[in-house]
Amino acid sequence: MKFGKLTRHLGLAVVAVFVVAACGSSPSNSSASCSESTAKTATSASSCGGIDALVAAAKAEGKLNVIALPRDWANYGAILDGFTAKYGIQITSDNPTGSSQDEVDAVKNLKTSSRAPDVLDVGQAVALANTSLYAAYKVQTWDDILASQKDSTGLWYMDYGGYMSIGYDSSKVPAITSVDDLLKSAFHGKVALNGDPTKANAALNGVMMANLAEGGTLDDISKGVDFFHRLKQAGNLVPVQATTATVKNGTTPVVFDWDYLSAAHGTDVPTWKVFDPNNAIIGGFYNQAINKNAPHPAAARLFEEYLYSDEGQNLWLKGLARPVRMAAMQQKGTIDAAAAAKLPQVTGTPKFLSDTQATAANTYLAAHWPGI
Repeated sequence: MKFGKLTRHLGLAVVAVFVVAACGSSPSNSSASCSESTAKTATSASSCGGIDALVAAAKAEGKLNVIALPRDWANYGAILDGFTAKYGIQITSDNPTGSSQDEVDAVKNLKTSSRAPDVLDVGQAVALANTSLYAAYKVQTWDDILASQKDSTGLWYMDYGGYMSIGYDSSKVPAITSVDDLLKSAFHGKVALNGDPTKANAALNGVMMANLAEGGTLDDISKGVDFFHRLKQAGNLVPVQATTATVKNGTTPVVFDWDYLSAAHGTDVPTWKVFDPNNAIIGGFYNQAINKNAPHPAAARLFEEYLYSDEGQNLWLKGLARPVRMAAMQQKGTIDAAAAAKLPQVTGTPKFLSDTQATAANTYLAAHWPGI
């Protein structure tokens, strides 16, 4: 699932002046209107007549298309329901188990169709490789997002994340204390990834975690690919994409996945445990982007405003994912403290892939993963 995830100059100042003029009102005028054509080029709520005008335009559209958002992924079910309850906008959710690559493929294939995704939630490598598909937009809480976690022009911005882990059913396999444990006979036919690492961000980072544990670096993922080759040769790697259903029915009792997703399996499998190797702590965030050909441009922008509001960020937090505005919300006292206290704890120093490293890892996997 989800792949996970460059200098761009779009003349935003010129665009902003144009769209404000098109709305015929200053940002503070709540009676301003926001037409569809204006919404398509709006780079902020203020450039579409203000947040009230954006809400009115989005309600007039009445629809939002999303893709590859499982309801049990980072509490997305509650997020989608919350958005509809708040604004009365109906959501069409396509291909919920799709990957980040599936998302951009849908944008490319559907083009200006009314069925095209309005918004994307993609891994870093995919986000960086497809910036020509996005519309620049800055949410009202833009300043709370660190410069390193967003494109300066607003083409993409990180949303939520966590740390890569190995989750396992302790009633079916021995306790895991290292990545190398998975090569043992006790794990025969039991280990899975959350997707194809050439397409899915979670799977790519699973390979990178194994890579670091085997002495590799963020610049070279080859030792991770070699580890999974040995895992496959031992008969321990299951050729099945891990999902909530496969964990629940016991098909994939050991899974490389983000800790916030893995921890949630404890609801269905009480004996489920999560292991974070302290010598290979990989952190990662997914990224939001708006389709530049979004069939519902106002609703797309309003959805981003909702996601980056305190309400939206706390809903991700309730799903055990660390929202990108978490530090700022803690300082402002708007964080859900009870939800924050439930986050999986990690020891060791987290490492994060840079743009260049993520792209290099993706390129290497495309060439070498099919041969493992």
